[in-house]
Amino acid sequence: MTRPDTDDSTHSLGIVAAAVAVSAWGLSGVVAKNIDMGGIAIAAYRFTIYGVVIAAVMGLRRNPVTLRVMRASMWGGLALAADVAFFFSAVKMTSVANATVIGALQPVVVSIVAARFFGEIIDRRDIILGALAIAGVATVVLGDGGSAARSLTGDLLAIGALFSWSAYFVCSKQAKDTITSQEYTVGAALWTGAVNIPLALLFGQSLGWPSTASWIGLIVLTFGAGILGHGLMNWSIQQIPLWISSTFTLLIPLVSATAAWIWLGESLQIVQIVAMVVVLATLGAIVANQSGIGARPRPLRR
Repeated sequence: MTRPDTDDSTHSLGIVAAAVAVSAWGLSGVVAKNIDMGGIAIAAYRFTIYGVVIAAVMGLRRNPVTLRVMRASMWGGLALAADVAFFFSAVKMTSVANATVIGALQPVVVSIVAARFFGEIIDRRDIILGALAIAGVATVVLGDGGSAARSLTGDLLAIGALFSWSAYFVCSKQAKDTITSQEYTVGAALWTGAVNIPLALLFGQSLGWPSTASWIGLIVLTFGAGILGHGLMNWSIQQIPLWISSTFTLLIPLVSATAAWIWLGESLQIVQIVAMVVVLATLGAIVANQSGIGARPRPLRR
């Protein structure tokens, strides 16, 4: 059986890349916890540093970031910038649990788009497994009792982050026919950094020179979440069905909760641990099912 745009080995590498990417994103929360800066200010530094450094490296390799690259990555960069701004604004107004659970609905949004515009067929079994994984993520997030602090405005901002994050994935898929995944990642990073600089100032977050400890955290976050996160995920999105890449984001809360338990001493309840096992099992089943209909494109109608 032939998969679209890729052979079996590349498809497998795409799965591995997506898993590594979301693991890097999950660990970034622990790193950011030790950076003495506002969330949007961290994003401004993180994406600007990554974009400028990698753009310089590409220039030295005679593959400069051109106006064509910036145009092709613009919508993805703006979507990612909006996601960062919406999410960090949301957690200021509503509970982190609410914002995280709303964000976990991203595979639902992306799967609808993938089926409608990219001709991806999702097996009914995978839909059921995906719904079970989302329920498991909700249990992990809410399993510690959550917080009573919430507001309609904050929840609406979280919904804005949900659709912005989904749009970023869709734009990453669309960029395949225009620029390489590396060019897209760098261009999107430059756009995200450029947008978050004025946003950080607007929200009263200092962009002053970070402390030495914060610089170490920023460098780890920049190149860990940048190269291992956005770089690998953007490549993965171009190798495997979009809905699978999106479904892998359900691992982020699991990795974050586990890392916080190991390094920050945050507690994990039995129900959360059980839910983590369920999520991992369902995602494993989805990956195993990729030898079936879930990986095939829908025939085009003429």
